[in-house]
Amino acid sequence: MSQPTDIFIPSPDGLKLHARWYGPDDPATLPVVCLPGLTRTTVDFEFLALSLANRGRRVIAIDYRGRGLSDYDPNPANYNVGVELTDLVTVLAALHIARAIFIGTSRGGILAMMLASVRPDLIAGVILNDIGPVIELEGLMRIKSYVGKMPEPRDHNEAAAILRTLFGAQFPKLTDAHWQISAQRSFKQENGRLVPTYDPQLARGLDTVNPEIPLAPMWPQFDMLTHVPLMVIRGALSDILSVATVEQMKIRHPSLQIVEVPDEGHAPLLIDPPTIGRIEAFIDRVDSIASISGT
Repeated sequence: MSQPTDIFIPSPDGLKLHARWYGPDDPATLPVVCLPGLTRTTVDFEFLALSLANRGRRVIAIDYRGRGLSDYDPNPANYNVGVELTDLVTVLAALHIARAIFIGTSRGGILAMMLASVRPDLIAGVILNDIGPVIELEGLMRIKSYVGKMPEPRDHNEAAAILRTLFGAQFPKLTDAHWQISAQRSFKQENGRLVPTYDPQLARGLDTVNPEIPLAPMWPQFDMLTHVPLMVIRGALSDILSVATVEQMKIRHPSLQIVEVPDEGHAPLLIDPPTIGRIEAFIDRVDSIASISGT
């Protein structure tokens, strides 16, 4: 199989946005668009994207502004879901993606729900990875505690130890090798230092998160997905997506497919064969529905 291709697309305000393309450009199948979490990048989907591409699927993973290989924004106020939604629509248009299956991890799932509200025509199906209309405040406060505040490691071994300290309770079964891989993906060399693969100014977007004020639920946006195939993946140890929220999602979307990943928290890594198999089966089903409907 050919290597993935890096593509750079200008945002409406002139920043360079990065997308990584895997697999063939096959018009007979729907493309899959992968949307990472708040501080995460395209590399989180590499294992899944390669698996899908090996089955003949076109996969596009996107770095939001301020993450990965995309430009950082000189105005941190632009690190918000409204601007990122506009960027997403811009990237899809530039890549001539008229309809796709979206896999959204955390922040990416929020963007998928918002996209359903403004451009439902783009959505053939959605997989929400450990995110739903209600975000648990405990997990959000945990995320706020480290975004933009990571200690600077001297090397990748120390970076792996930092990540294990921060996330070990969410991922108790990860091996030393897994934490090393995570360190390689979460930090980069810059001017002789190891720094995160995101702009630390992203933390500004969490300034208003307050333990006394829960976030407004996104049920109206979620309900816009009622008429498309939908899967939710929940980490069994998640402190962001509760069992109660998943149950309510199932009531509102009776055909919702639910996958729970054992021994993982927020957010499931999407690297284990059972989870990948469920994702592939879901994507094949969406293709079949699209073929029957003629879209």
